[in-house]
Amino acid sequence: MPSRAQILEFLQTSDQIAGKREIAKAFGLKGQEKIALKALLKDMAEEGLIDGKKTAYHRMGGVPKVTVLRVLEIDDGEPYAIPDAWSPDDATPPPRLRIVEGKKARNSKQPALKVGDRVLARTEESGRGWLAYPMKKLPARTEGLMGVVEIDASGKGWLAPVDKRVRSSSPIADLGGAEAGQLVVAEPAGKSPRSGVKVTEVIGDPLEPRSFSLIAIAKHGIPHVFPEAALEEAQRAARIPLSHEHREDLRDLPIVAIDPADARDHDDAIWAEPDGEGGYRALVAIADVSFYVRPTSEVDREARKRGNSVYFPDRVVPMLPEVLSADVCSLKEGEDRAAMACHLRISPDGKVTKWRFTRALVRIAHNIAYEDAQAAIDEERAPEHLQHLWGAWKLLAAARAARDPLELELPERQVRLDAEGRITEIAVRERLDAHRVVEDFMIAANVAAAKALEARTAPVVYRVHEAPGREKLVALRDYMKTFGHSLALGQVITPGLFNRMIKDIVDESEKAQVMEAVLRSQTQAYYGPENAGHFGLALGSYAHFTSPIRRYSDLLVHRALVDAYKLEQPEPKGLPAHSGLSDRDRDDLSKISEAISKTERRAMEAERDTIDRYVAAWLASRVGEVFETRITGVQSFGFFATILGVGGDGLVPVSTLGREHFRWEEAAQRLVGDDSGTTYAPGDRLELRLAEANPLTGALKFELPEGGGRIEPRGNRPDSRRKRPRPDGGKHMQGKRGRPGNIRHQGRKR
Repeated sequence: MPSRAQILEFLQTSDQIAGKREIAKAFGLKGQEKIALKALLKDMAEEGLIDGKKTAYHRMGGVPKVTVLRVLEIDDGEPYAIPDAWSPDDATPPPRLRIVEGKKARNSKQPALKVGDRVLARTEESGRGWLAYPMKKLPARTEGLMGVVEIDASGKGWLAPVDKRVRSSSPIADLGGAEAGQLVVAEPAGKSPRSGVKVTEVIGDPLEPRSFSLIAIAKHGIPHVFPEAALEEAQRAARIPLSHEHREDLRDLPIVAIDPADARDHDDAIWAEPDGEGGYRALVAIADVSFYVRPTSEVDREARKRGNSVYFPDRVVPMLPEVLSADVCSLKEGEDRAAMACHLRISPDGKVTKWRFTRALVRIAHNIAYEDAQAAIDEERAPEHLQHLWGAWKLLAAARAARDPLELELPERQVRLDAEGRITEIAVRERLDAHRVVEDFMIAANVAAAKALEARTAPVVYRVHEAPGREKLVALRDYMKTFGHSLALGQVITPGLFNRMIKDIVDESEKAQVMEAVLRSQTQAYYGPENAGHFGLALGSYAHFTSPIRRYSDLLVHRALVDAYKLEQPEPKGLPAHSGLSDRDRDDLSKISEAISKTERRAMEAERDTIDRYVAAWLASRVGEVFETRITGVQSFGFFATILGVGGDGLVPVSTLGREHFRWEEAAQRLVGDDSGTTYAPGDRLELRLAEANPLTGALKFELPEGGGRIEPRGNRPDSRRKRPRPDGGKHMQGKRGRPGNIRHQGRKR
């Protein structure tokens, strides 16, 4: 018979699930020996040495060879998980497993694992801790475990989902004091989905605007509570006195920070003056976050995990604790602040010919809103330093025009709230020259940072936007043919080519359609240590340098500049000595670059979801009204439209377009009526009636005005009509009336 130690060693080293049968086979046990083994295993379980069942044992305190894990956190892009059902007593913390995704998984188009995801995984214990190799991703037990409590006629509670992709409710085993109609957070009540959920937190009124951002935070797993250690460290850093002894003193310059009127933090400020030779000397001053946030510190660890700040209409989830992000690092008017200064020389033709970087001490002359700066210029009452900024910008703008970057009109929706958090207005944010002034100064500084690091062969976290791939270009070419336009793929594809293509179109409706198609053809920008240029901006080298308060990528660029140009300050008391790149980032920037690219996408999705919920809430009281809309996308099952000036994509199911059969023309991205020839295509403007607006999910549905089809209420769905075959290969799209449709969101670029 094997000893207890031998059995424990076998369970720990076995490369497969080990039950009683596998143990007996491994030690050559037969007959009565198997009976003795059964008793021994029972004793070991009672003694707390092993856990599991007769078909799969594992060491107590260990993890089964194959088990379900729940992702607990993402650290540097690597998921860490704990067993989904951990049964030991509270004194025994669950083991933390690092999930190892194979190369195939990393290169696949499957979405990356996020906090809260469940996976079936094979596990092993190594010298460095527990490892898990995912076999497949499992569906969530309750999507986001957030929903609204509903009580049925029998008194039973149900958790109604707040995610439009989830169609079913979950039974509530424990209401936890929650009442019908309240928004709650819940967790599984048992191991089986049939066990339902138990309420762990009551948030309150789901239609209260502040709830919308909380839903997005929970759904996307966005870290929003700082550990106490990070908060204490941030307080210590904030108390460190600033000295001009080792910094360039720029406090006499009238530097201004131009930001949105509701800005929560101020990363950047700018200044310029004529150089007497037709050009300008300029300065871009950026918050010196790297002075306060040192590599491997508690604050740094939390910032890496978040990757960026997330901005909602009612709140911000900052990358850094508030004492840093909104106070000590924020460039406030009249306050001495530590800054990373980018000095630029702008030639008469708008090219940046020289640059240098210093650590400086600045005192911002004015914090001014975009609208106020623009009004001062327009009304010819701007102070001289503001006029100089516009003068320098006109040179930069001329150089930008010569570079011919991609110019797409991407309206940004703005939700305005009153002091109580109620929606007062939803409108498209006006695009002013003041926005372009700041944007072009920031682009110039970002390019200078990338080139300055390249000059010292230092590590660079590039902002990469690759040219469209051939597959998307072929689809765009085929689409352009439907308008009678050509796109030759043999030529070099540049942003200017798309600009000219759009400019040549006179019809505004057609131009909007082409712009949508060009946008769909573009690749997604990302961060990486290998330079592939920025196609959209028509730049060969580009990095993010100007927003270290809210983007970890920029903090990495600052640290690289500190190393490359020997900008280290004397060791401040209470902080680690080194403020440059950490050894792990210097050795491998790809890991953190991939991680912050993922957190950026997570933030964009969360912000977009929240805006959709605000829009739906704003429109909920106007169901039945007719709005001027524009079609944003067409699929076989219907088309999506957005209300002009407000936004919010809603579906018009093809089954509500009347009795006529509509043919889906995929190349042209349009629906065409067989009898009437009526066409629905992206960019078309038409009047639609708002049929549904659900603030909890952000979903909208439209229908044609009187005389067109109607969306049937749920539960009253006529059978689908048969589809007639077509000799020309076109597809008739006639689904069930009232079938729920998928809602496509139109993203916005920050």
